[in-house]
Amino acid sequence: MMQKRTLGTKGLEVSAIGLGCMGLSSGYGPATDRTQAVDLIRAAVDDGVTLFDTAEAYGPFVNEELLGEALAPVRDKVVIATKFGFPGGQPSRGLDSRPENIRAVAEAALKRLRTDRIDLFYQHRVDPDVPIEDVAGTVKDLIAQGKVGHFGLSEAGAGTIRRAHAVQKVTALQSEYSLWWREPEMEILPTLEELGIGFVPFSPLGRGFLTGAISGTTTFASDDFRNGLPRFSAEARTANQGLVEALGAIAAARNATPAQIALAWLLARKPWIVPIPGTTRLGRLKENIGAASLVLDVGDLAGIETALSAITVQGDRYPAHLQARINR
Repeated sequence: MMQKRTLGTKGLEVSAIGLGCMGLSSGYGPATDRTQAVDLIRAAVDDGVTLFDTAEAYGPFVNEELLGEALAPVRDKVVIATKFGFPGGQPSRGLDSRPENIRAVAEAALKRLRTDRIDLFYQHRVDPDVPIEDVAGTVKDLIAQGKVGHFGLSEAGAGTIRRAHAVQKVTALQSEYSLWWREPEMEILPTLEELGIGFVPFSPLGRGFLTGAISGTTTFASDDFRNGLPRFSAEARTANQGLVEALGAIAAARNATPAQIALAWLLARKPWIVPIPGTTRLGRLKENIGAASLVLDVGDLAGIETALSAITVQGDRYPAHLQARINR
């Protein structure tokens, strides 16, 4: 039985582990066959997953359409999260969180998702040209209209989170957080705890690296965006193998997989953290879901900290032009 967790102070209850759906349509090479993708999403539902994450930018648009098809039969049993913030859903064109665009994206997403409300509506990246108060106010209006249930932010800085929250309570922040990207621990997690905001880590398995399936000799599809990430250069992947080896040793001792240890570690950090690993494979889906029932004790967590303290992760998370869009 999948455990449940609550995001925010307005009682948004979700499965302890959600499903990030981006990779089914874009980002990591060719899109998954649509029938297979629908089957995977429905298998997740059958195994107790209730939080499904998408965005207009994934495709663009096709990922929302996929979720709409897959979840239509169980719409009232699941929580659908989607996002706004790029012109035409295309990050390469910059940012657009003008109120008129937010409203337009909401209307279009409702149709693609085959639903009458978006359970959790995130600003995908902070737009420095639009005051966050205007963004929060626009989503507040959509909530009043019943078109949106909850307001979320993604990759926002602490000051922006506070300003948004003062206008419309933020239910969740979605940002990258994992055993190999712990920057949120410095300022973001304390802010979320103080304000009662949930945290939804994306890439909780380090874009696949923490599973142990990627090495210095791994090659990615030509349209896999990891090709452009400094942390996924062959040199960085080789240098970072020590982290995976340490995880593997801990996992072996617990009769688990490295991915399960990485997810269980996140779940142990705070009771309001809900990771959303993505996958295109049924076996990996079941492996990830299994992490929800893996409880790490004080000794396990201390062992992980000791192992990590001896390792410095090599390579920047993003190239400079993308790095500039986070923690605003």
